Amino acid sequence: MTLDELDTPALVLDLGVLRRNLAMMRDAIARHPGVALRPHLKTAKCREVAELAAPDGGPITVSTLAEARFLLDGWPDQIYGVGITPKKLGALAALNAQGAQVKAITDDADAARAIAADGRVDALVEVDCGEGRGGVDPAETLAVARALGPRFAGIFTHAGHSYAGRSPDQMAEIAEAERAAVVRAADALREAGLAPRIVSMGSSPTALHARSLAGITELRAGVYMFGDLFQEQLGTHPEGEIAVTVLASVIGRKPRQGVLLLDAGALAMSKDRSTQAAPRDDGFGLVLDLDGQRAFGHAVLHRAYQEHGVASPMPDMPVGAKLRVAPNHSCLTAAAFDRYHVVDGGREVVATWERVNGW
Repeated sequence: MTLDELDTPALVLDLGVLRRNLAMMRDAIARHPGVALRPHLKTAKCREVAELAAPDGGPITVSTLAEARFLLDGWPDQIYGVGITPKKLGALAALNAQGAQVKAITDDADAARAIAADGRVDALVEVDCGEGRGGVDPAETLAVARALGPRFAGIFTHAGHSYAGRSPDQMAEIAEAERAAVVRAADALREAGLAPRIVSMGSSPTALHARSLAGITELRAGVYMFGDLFQEQLGTHPEGEIAVTVLASVIGRKPRQGVLLLDAGALAMSKDRSTQAAPRDDGFGLVLDLDGQRAFGHAVLHRAYQEHGVASPMPDMPVGAKLRVAPNHSCLTAAAFDRYHVVDGGREVVATWERVNGW
């Protein structure tokens, strides 16, 4: 089967690009001896991608219980990287009863006491290194760690604010602030008699640009595998190295205005406008030709309805012609689909890989 024969919209994954992106991250981590890579599967949600990103059953990060269950056979060492609620402890404990080592995270002393009382799940304390989302101030880590008691496994942070950086030097500065925050918290815990087994940090930009990872045991990163238009502008991968695209068909045309209607709208692409604040605004996605090449200049989906994408400036093309659209945010775009149609630099579909969605 080739891309010409697929129904649209469809999610296309280029194996060659994926392999190059994975190799780039491995090379970056190799500059820091003693630091393990714990890939985040929140974007991929796929066993075959996990086999390439974390070979030999290496440690992984997941963002849903569905991912944890789906990847349990093969990748037992997991961190469930979303703040745990007491009600979900039973689900994690059930996975661990099957031989897994799924660890939770928390930034709440009451939740930590519930984890300790349950007694079946280890947890890491989430530290806020500057993003202002989840996590306690580094100075408050001790109270949550003590509440975990014997279930305390380590500390965890995420520099999501690295996405505001616009140069390698800025990324390196944010990476150092991320490292320093979690290492400072780890040192304070050791002085108080609590030794974290895991000191975990990570985002794709900081993982790639960190100059030092002294005191860190592992790095987590996920979107680097696929890349997207926003990560391209951050320098997380070279231009054009976006592994996932959406195959779409022309369903309408307005040649005098240079506009095409595609069957890839908001539900296929998402309405994420992350590049709106970047140097180059790529609308709701950049339009490529069927071979994934940038043959139309800066043609973008400038409007996204539920099932319609409005693309311009575009040459006149017949209804039924197929194109590909590179996503602003591959995590959200991929979430609309239940499988990848895998190509390897061409139009032939060499495999179909299942994704797991839901929670």
